[in-house]
Amino acid sequence: MIKLGVNSVLFRDYDFRTAVKYIAECGYDGVEISAISGMCEHLDLGRWKEQAHELKSIVADAGIEFLSMEEARLDRSALVNAFEAAAEIGIPIVNVGPGGASDSEEDLRRAIDTLTATAQEAEGFGVTLCVKAHVGSAIYNTPTTLRAMSEIDSPAFGIDMDPSHIHRANENPADALRAVLPRVKHIHIRDCKGRQHGPGVPRDQACGRGDIDLYGYCTAMVDEGYDGPVCLEVIGAENHELPLVSIIAAESYGYLNACLKKLGGR
Repeated sequence: MIKLGVNSVLFRDYDFRTAVKYIAECGYDGVEISAISGMCEHLDLGRWKEQAHELKSIVADAGIEFLSMEEARLDRSALVNAFEAAAEIGIPIVNVGPGGASDSEEDLRRAIDTLTATAQEAEGFGVTLCVKAHVGSAIYNTPTTLRAMSEIDSPAFGIDMDPSHIHRANENPADALRAVLPRVKHIHIRDCKGRQHGPGVPRDQACGRGDIDLYGYCTAMVDEGYDGPVCLEVIGAENHELPLVSIIAAESYGYLNACLKKLGGR
């Protein structure tokens, strides 16, 4: 069964206990904890050992589970710390972006080499490292994703597939998902209007509000046998009242759960 979760960055202005309470109330199976430096550090990797027991208790008390962590930076020293924290807390997947610039062979080569090395380290901790195609970065579309897949053979490496970035790379997300699905181990999901650089305001990132054919994307997931986590990732929600971010989470859960149940994925 496909499990649904929320990246806690949506609740960036609130503590992790509050985020998990409302994520669980919306019906989600789990949470992706944000460890994004400078944006949202519900998990502070500089002091994760102090936090570990409390974080595990918060999630267990809410009756959900850790699905993943987003560390975001492709920084080898930071990621080793993230893998250790993930192994101790019980977080199976660590998600990063590729960094670098689009259409730079040097940056793409650097990203692939760093991912190769860090995936090997993730393997030692029993954790999976996932990277996603990201607008403006070295890995940003299907061809660059396939390039990384072909050159990184570690079983601890996977693709985090985000339809909003692929949509903004002027591709069809459902077709792109089918092309890379053999290595997809995590899905970040949100909607967006238009194909501009950013995903838009938070309310337009709620699933079903934008221009992406997310039903078609869910169809591709189920048709191809994907059974990993699907985590809502909505950014830009600073200074949003708790009811507003909860509405985004609840609306997205209703949309995704209905689509996946109709398709037989839940």
